[in-house]
Amino acid sequence: MDNALPIVEIRNLSKSYRRGSQTLPVLIDISLDIDKGEFLALMGPSGSGKTTLLNLIAGIDKADSGSIKVSGTEITSLSETELALWRASNVGFIFQFYNLIPVLTAYENVELPLLLSGLTKKERRSHVETALSVVSLTDRMDHRPGQLSGGQQQRVAIARAVVTDPTILVADEPTGRP
Repeated sequence: MDNALPIVEIRNLSKSYRRGSQTLPVLIDISLDIDKGEFLALMGPSGSGKTTLLNLIAGIDKADSGSIKVSGTEITSLSETELALWRASNVGFIFQFYNLIPVLTAYENVELPLLLSGLTKKERRSHVETALSVVSLTDRMDHRPGQLSGGQQQRVAIARAVVTDPTILVADEPTGRP
C-alpha cells in the first residue's frame, strides 16, 4: 500500500465574492485530496465554482478560509510574491481561451514561463522545442496565433503549460474554443 501524501490537500476551503453590498458564497467548507498522478475532472453547471476551485489550487486566487497544500507547500499562507514564484515553478495552466499573446510566435508563447526560470537561452530553446515536439508543432513554431488553427492554438497552450515540467497541471475547459 502506498502511503505517499496527496499531491493536493484541501481542507475546509471557503471562498466568496462581493458584488456591491452582497456576499456571494461560491465554495463552502470543501475538503479534497488529489493523489499524485491522478486525473480529476470537475463537472457541474455554470457558476458552481469549478473555475474558482481551479484558480485557488493554482494559486491564482486567495481563499477566504481553509488550507491548500500542493506537494507539501501550504500555498494559502504564501505572500503574493512567494505565490508568484511558487506558481512559476509548480503550476501549468491551460486556460479556456488559451491566453496566447497575439504578437508573439508559438515559440515565444511557449518560452514565456521559462523567462524567469534562470535557464540559459540554449536550455530554454531545448525545453521549448521539446514541448512543441510533444504537441507536433515544431513546424509552426515561428507562426503567430492568428496564423494557427484553433486546434494548433490549443496545442501551443498545452506546450506552454507543460514546458516547465510543473508539479500540477490545471486545465479550465481546455476543449473550449476562443
